[in-house]
Amino acid sequence: MKMLNVKNLLKATAFAFGLMAAQSPAFAADTAAANAANTKPTILLVHGAFAASDSWDGVAPILQDEGYRVISVANPLRSVSGDAAYTRSLIDSIPGEVVLVGHSYGGPVISNAATGAANVKSLVYVASFAPEKGETIAELAAKFPGGTLGEALAAPVPLGNGVNDLYIDPAKFHAQFAADVPADKARLMAIAQRPVTDFALNEPSGDTAWKDLPSYHIYGTADKNIPPAAMEFMAERANSQETVVIDGASHVVMVSHPKAVADLILKAANTN
Repeated sequence: MKMLNVKNLLKATAFAFGLMAAQSPAFAADTAAANAANTKPTILLVHGAFAASDSWDGVAPILQDEGYRVISVANPLRSVSGDAAYTRSLIDSIPGEVVLVGHSYGGPVISNAATGAANVKSLVYVASFAPEKGETIAELAAKFPGGTLGEALAAPVPLGNGVNDLYIDPAKFHAQFAADVPADKARLMAIAQRPVTDFALNEPSGDTAWKDLPSYHIYGTADKNIPPAAMEFMAERANSQETVVIDGASHVVMVSHPKAVADLILKAANTN
């Protein structure tokens, strides 16, 4: 009898595990019926360099409370083309419309990922780059004065293939990246920061979806990673539907002003 019970238990466990595996990753947990019934677009949040998925923790609940399905993407930060291909695979797996939101380096990623994707409704650039085809992030960052990221970087970490990982020096992280965030929060963000490769920052962008899709832009006047003048230039070039500029906001405007960012995303989600 004991053996029978153990066998039954193993079968039940294997069956349950199979169901869980079939529903993974987490963003696919909704049933097909629920997806079909939900006419609201899914909102894909793509973080940038020196950040992580939890940088959207203040924004995501606001969107969820409005009935939107939200996916916070773990951006690899290896190359614009590779990260865009990864994000595109997620886009293609989602039934219905998608709103793409990119922070900083995430801007080029969503610009490339959305190109030719029939279900992408709109783009939201949060303290972000919006490159033209052939432009690099490094080029755009140097186009206008005011950026001090280079001075705040720690020593590069060689990866052994001619490419280096880049981090912000933790001692400089608060002032450089998140000056309007409480010090204790910024300290944790510095510890959890995800590195970006120098290759990614110097890889030319492919085709950019903002030429064909409505875009929305939000950034702060105290951003030290991307000069505000550069973001103003990119928003105007993309014929931004709405540009929100927050006085005194740092590069992580989604952390310090989550409601303002969420409100703009909601407008993008309601674009006809």
